[in-house]
Amino acid sequence: MMALKLQHWQVLSALSDGLPHHVSRLARLAGVKPQQLNGFWQQMPPHIRGLLRQHDGQWRLIRPLALFDEDGLAQIGAHHGFQTALLHECVSSNDEVLAVARESAQQAHKLLCVTHFQSRGRGRQGRSWQHKPGECLMFSLGWAFDKPQHELGALAPVAALACNRALAKLGLNTQIKWPNDLVVGREKLGGILIETVRNGGRTVAVVGIGINFVLPKEIEHAASVQALFQTASQRGASASQLLDAVLAEIDSAFCQFAEHGFAPMLADYQAVHRDGGRAVRLLMDGQPLHEGRALAVNEQGALLLETAEGVKTIVCGEVSLRPNDDPRPEHIVRNRRYLLLDGGNSQLKWAWAENGSFGEVSRAPYRDLSRLGEEWAARADGLVKVVGCAVCGEAKKQLVETQIGRSVEWLASMEQALGVRNHYRHPEEHGSDRWFNALGSRRFTRNACVVVSCGTAVTTDALTDDNHYLGGTIMPGFHLMREAMAAKTANLNRPIGKVYAFPTTTSNALASGMMDAVCGALMLMHGRLKKKVGADKAVDVIITGGGAAKVVQALPEAFVAGNYVQIVDNLVIYGLLNWIEQS
Repeated sequence: MMALKLQHWQVLSALSDGLPHHVSRLARLAGVKPQQLNGFWQQMPPHIRGLLRQHDGQWRLIRPLALFDEDGLAQIGAHHGFQTALLHECVSSNDEVLAVARESAQQAHKLLCVTHFQSRGRGRQGRSWQHKPGECLMFSLGWAFDKPQHELGALAPVAALACNRALAKLGLNTQIKWPNDLVVGREKLGGILIETVRNGGRTVAVVGIGINFVLPKEIEHAASVQALFQTASQRGASASQLLDAVLAEIDSAFCQFAEHGFAPMLADYQAVHRDGGRAVRLLMDGQPLHEGRALAVNEQGALLLETAEGVKTIVCGEVSLRPNDDPRPEHIVRNRRYLLLDGGNSQLKWAWAENGSFGEVSRAPYRDLSRLGEEWAARADGLVKVVGCAVCGEAKKQLVETQIGRSVEWLASMEQALGVRNHYRHPEEHGSDRWFNALGSRRFTRNACVVVSCGTAVTTDALTDDNHYLGGTIMPGFHLMREAMAAKTANLNRPIGKVYAFPTTTSNALASGMMDAVCGALMLMHGRLKKKVGADKAVDVIITGGGAAKVVQALPEAFVAGNYVQIVDNLVIYGLLNWIEQS
């Protein structure tokens, strides 16, 4: 990361709310003249520079950042009895609080240290914590307990439960992966690291918490979850309000834990424990130790694991879900490498899969697939199979096979796969991308769900909780709608504007009309599926494609608050992976 001066942090903190700010005020914060502000902005980190929008002397960022100023942070801390320290950059916020704890347990108690960038942030089991400034709420706090260290084993799940409660109050539907990871489906939203110091007969727990507004792409197998906060921000889920909510829950939970232990909170923890009753692996330093079914968490915070040798009590380790939660691991192929291809109408996407997961997804237009050829030359050794899903036509399929010099097993929609029954009248007419999106959705929910794909076309498909794919709708995507309006009407060939509730310009009316059509299709399908499966059952929304985040932002707040809505990048790739693992 480039070094930032105090003035850079002050300007970013002012803009972090995503609201318009006049350039004169920003220039004063930057210590430059207004006409010099653009040059000043070019010194910002690249991932932030592109967020800026300018209009009529006002600057704003297109999404909020997790940044603070000293006065605002002090007010939040004081509201819950915390002393605060704001460090724009540091080695590790945990280290800062640990240093105080070694000097005085009293001074470390309820000391809150917030940082915007850590050069050596760390997580559990010695992992590094990777982030970019503004994309992660990061802080550490100290809490002095009149307990020995061995009685604090359940503090990690207590802290996770407090964070989960805070997120729920802001309308964010998360779960906990034992002991203390905050997750959305299989994707990690946040983590907690607890370190302890014994001083003066008291144990100071230093609790480091990181909650991602944007999940960094460099984290292996990560998917973006930023839409959770983009959507929630319409209801006020800024970094300040999230910190305020977390501190309130931490204060309450830690006081209860100090007095009564984990027992009073155990039922609440079990209710949001993602893996209860599921088949899991226990890993240590990446190596498997145990396999079995996660039964529950006990009053000491340990995981009870049912194995072939009996029930084991696990006090440390990393939980990994078996692919698709399949309780029969012998049916899953391991230690094989595959190339997975998603042949869309306008571009090809591909991923290299191994051991049940894949890393970065590459993409390229069909006119230039040289990158695919380069990766093939470097990585094809030991490859077992190449499989793909394509809606692009035979000519483009041939371009792909020519590039790698090998035939591809192009998969079509099926009457049944992975326990999902396809009710499409003629499966051979069914778009294979829709089918594999449905199969991929089972990585993220077991409930009934509407699977939405926002690409060249927009599709909304219905999948019941007992794995019946009922079919769905197809409508033109945003670009096709725009092209149709431009070609078939006399006065509508103009740039597309922004989405508003009551647009007052033709450009904005076009943008709003197209978005209303997509959101309406999604909500209609959701209502139909809800009626089909029963009003007492949850109906989730899994949405993928380039326009997914904008669609989620445009959905009514009440709809998003009342339903589980998740954006999943590259859902077809997940579907292909599910199929190839168990076929």
